[in-house]
Amino acid sequence: MTQPLPAPHLGEPYLLTPGPLTTSYAVKAAMLRDHGSWDGDFCAMTAEIRKRLVALLGDPAFDCVPMQGSGSFAVEAMLGSFIPRDGRALVLANGAYGQRAAAALRVIGRGVEILDKGDFAPPRGAELAEILAQDPSITHVVAIHCETSSGILNPLPEIARAVAEAGRRLLVDSMSAFGGVPFDTAQIPCDAVVSSANKCIEGVPGFGFVLARRELLERAQGNAHSLALDVHAQWAELERSGQWRYTPPTHAVAAFLEALRAHEAEGGTPARHARYCANRDRLVTGMRGLGFATLLADEWLSPIITTFHAPADPAFEFDGFYDAMKARGFIIYPGKLTKVDSFRLGHIGQMDTHVMARVVAAVADSMGALGVRDCRPAPEAIATGEIA
Repeated sequence: MTQPLPAPHLGEPYLLTPGPLTTSYAVKAAMLRDHGSWDGDFCAMTAEIRKRLVALLGDPAFDCVPMQGSGSFAVEAMLGSFIPRDGRALVLANGAYGQRAAAALRVIGRGVEILDKGDFAPPRGAELAEILAQDPSITHVVAIHCETSSGILNPLPEIARAVAEAGRRLLVDSMSAFGGVPFDTAQIPCDAVVSSANKCIEGVPGFGFVLARRELLERAQGNAHSLALDVHAQWAELERSGQWRYTPPTHAVAAFLEALRAHEAEGGTPARHARYCANRDRLVTGMRGLGFATLLADEWLSPIITTFHAPADPAFEFDGFYDAMKARGFIIYPGKLTKVDSFRLGHIGQMDTHVMARVVAAVADSMGALGVRDCRPAPEAIATGEIA
């Protein structure tokens, strides 16, 4: 039997969310010291983060560019810096984050098409290949690694093969998956991948990072639509002076470096992936034992977050469920789907299967407090939502 993780907090609720998430005490403690943004020690911290992230990707053809702001800032920076102004992107959307990428492209004036798979169906390589064959004007494809609206882990290897065989360029939003799900550029050839400090590395919010091919970075000068979101300009300044162009989130950087060291000590992405998968499996088994149904079939469940159908029992009401779970030490997420009444439980962060067992017990206790006698969804909800 594995030993429980050390208590990561003092009286705080666990965050059953896909980031921000529950962090370790050591990560929190790293933020207790102030750093000068131009100081040599802080520049060394930035350099170590960049080096560690390239090593984590495992491809020396890439370089790392941290970008201030939330993950969406980094996604928009990637899109605007690497898709030429006369380029045209196909966004593979099956949830809110694919739609957000498409919205960003429209705002920054890039040509955009959407393969809209609805709330939870995965884009497949064969249909993508057909679209690319019929539309030679598409220069880039934008894919979401894990769409946390539903919790689906999209089939990136087959998507990447279709893009490469068509001679197009792939940009990947791996916001909620990088560092917690294996990413091999030999299996997923791409130009760039973007993620954030407060996801599977288990840091705190404040910045994202773009991992891009160096030859792409070198060619990107002048592409960006924005002064602040120019990945090439940020990279050039980091290469020149070791400094961020504008004020960096120094405390978040310090926390992230501590989180990266802990990630390595745990065993890197394979070990973190194994822990997250075990968390998911313990949670899903327990929730199904209570009568809940997952939105997705097992083959599409990610190790990041799982969406459950809301019970059909008229006593169930999400706000009451949220309050009951919070009172029991857990912050949960509402559903983010257009056709299915649902809620989401994340299983990343400083949590293990012992915590997941407590989550299931808290759900059972909350259902009793709400007077919910049957946790099963309506049959029509299963027919609408589940992927076979």
